[in-house]
Order: sequence, then C-alpha cells, then structure tokens
Amino acid sequence: MPMQAKEIEDLIRETFPDAQITITDLAGDGNHYAAEVIDASFKGMNRVQQQRAVYAALKGKMDGPSGDLHALALTTKAPG
Repeated sequence: MPMQAKEIEDLIRETFPDAQITITDLAGDGNHYAAEVIDASFKGMNRVQQQRAVYAALKGKMDGPSGDLHALALTTKAPG
C-alpha cells in the first residue's frame, strides 16, 4: 500500500525532531518521493552517513519489494 508524504515526514521527524523536512511526491502515485532533510546532527557526517541515518529512521519501510515505500530520492545536509 502506498505511503503518504505525511507518513514519511512523521517517521523521519521521530528521529530528527528539529529537522527541516520537505517531502515531494515525484510521480503522483504515492510510491516515488523526494525528501530533503536538513538537520544539525548531520554536521561532521559525510553524505552516506547522513542518508543511512535517514533510511534507518524509516524503520524498514523501504526494505525490498514488499516495502511500503518504493523509491526515495534523498538529499541531506547540515544547516548552512
């Protein structure tokens, strides 16, 4: 079952409560999203570490073909 943008944001916000989070439904199908997550906790992390932290916050929603979330284009950074 497709996820809603709000569900994705809520999962990320549980781990990153102070983050600036923007979720965009890329195809209008509830399966292909883009997310931008800007959070101070990313300072000193490389991009791979930042993205792994966000994927961990999704709690398995992207795991394999049976995952609720099919595709997520992820952009992460620390605040400038």
